[in-house]
Order: sequence, then C-alpha cells, then structure tokens
Amino acid sequence: MTVYRMIKTTLTLLVVSVSIAGCANQSGQASVSLTHGVDESAGGLPAYIVSIRNATFYLEKTGGGLSSMVDKDGIDWLGFHDEKGSGWQGEYRGFPNAVHKQAGSYFHAMNAGTDPSTSQVEINTDQHVRIVFTSDNGKWQGQWDFYPDRCDFTMSQVSLGHRYWVQYEGVPGGSMDDSDFWFNSASRNKHPINDAYIGDLPAPEWYAFGDAKQPRMLYLVHHEDDEHPDDYVSRPYMTVLGFGRHEKSKFLTTPQTFSLGFVESVDYGEVEASVKRTLSQ
Repeated sequence: MTVYRMIKTTLTLLVVSVSIAGCANQSGQASVSLTHGVDESAGGLPAYIVSIRNATFYLEKTGGGLSSMVDKDGIDWLGFHDEKGSGWQGEYRGFPNAVHKQAGSYFHAMNAGTDPSTSQVEINTDQHVRIVFTSDNGKWQGQWDFYPDRCDFTMSQVSLGHRYWVQYEGVPGGSMDDSDFWFNSASRNKHPINDAYIGDLPAPEWYAFGDAKQPRMLYLVHHEDDEHPDDYVSRPYMTVLGFGRHEKSKFLTTPQTFSLGFVESVDYGEVEASVKRTLSQ
C-alpha cells in the first residue's frame, strides 16, 4: 500500500466516522456530508469529497467523474490515478467514464484524454447533495446526486446526434484477483471475475461485484430498461462493465439514470432487495 493510499484510508475512515457519529439528522438516520479536498491516490487531483452512510466518494472537479469510491473499511473500489500510459492499471479506471470521442470526452476523472467541465453545487443538505457538471462545449451535462445509501449519476443533457455508455472500470475489493466475483439480474450464480457477460440485462438491469475476502458488494443499476447490450469483460487489472456498450460501440442517446452503492452482504437476495429499494425511491 502506498503512503498516499494509507493517508487517504486513514482520513476516509475518520471522515466516515465523524459523518455517522456527528452529522445524523434528528430522526437518527445517517446523513450526507460534502467537503472539498484532493484525491492523493489519484495524483493529487482536486475533488468533491462526499461521505454517506457506508462510503466516501471522490468526485474529481475538472473531469466530472469518480476517481475513488471508498468503503467503510477504507478500501477503494475504483483505483484511478492519472499517470499517463498507466492504462488499465490506473488512468482508464473510474465511473461513469461516459462520453468518449463523442463531441468530446467527458465525465471521467481527469486524465490525458479527458476534456474539462465546469461544476456547480446545487443542493447541499444533510440528506442530499447535488453537483452538476457541464462540458466545456456546452453539449453535455451530468448530474450527481448523493443520498445516505447511494450515489446516482444522471446524464441529463445529451449532445445531439451523439451516443454514450456508462461504465464501471475498477477493482472490486481494492484489486483485481481470482477472489473477485460477480452476479447480475440475469444470473443468481457467483461468477469468477474473468467470466464475461455479453448481451442485454433483463429488467431491472443491475450488476454486483464482490471479493471473497470482503463482507460487502458493490451494486450498479440502470433505472431505465432497454434492449441495448450491457456487456461485461475483464481486463488484467480492472473490470469493464458497460451499460449500453458492446465492444467499442455506444448505444445510449437519451437522458438516463444510474445508481451505485455498497450492500453490506454477499447474498444475492439481499443485494437484489437493495436494488429494488433504490429503484422505488
């Protein structure tokens, strides 16, 4: 573990602890906390740091994508850093990594291939933080909503005549190894991380990733059902799940919403129930 990651892990645990212990609302429910800082493990990039009940998100301020997503034990499930040429080992990772060479490249933590966006905090309460990013050419807009139990990304404005996808490119449990696994709305079975899934997920469209050494899973859900492919393939150092993606083809053309968060269980039924609760809210 690098010194930077050790520092971030310690700070993240402190932030989550303070948020849970000191920032709960009067009903006793966990709250949302927004601070400003840098993501040292991502190369010192400036970030909005949003803490919820069981996670801390680092939302990179210039690129408009997540650079780190840290669980309550201090483990980062994204592992992005901006070193040029690091490829699957760093610079490609993140979420949603949505706009790639479609009237620019946007909503990815800032790397050599990302175009900049501007951002504005529109809501900042102890139950809801909203941050909106607008591409520098004004053609794309992405909306981030953080709640006590999850994070939502909405592609709220789509460049006319262009397409996008929404991707999780990361490291379940902190690194890609043979202990990682997945299941999804098409299969209740635990699949080794290197198993591919090719095709359209059945409604509701969702995926969950786990690590045999961890007591939790990361779920990702697409709120709108469609008939587009939702392919998953593994790379040597990261996952590549793409809602609306097949190989290098993009299929999404309208505003869509995607949620992600941690479930403190590895049981299919409990993960599925969490997904359904998310979609009902």
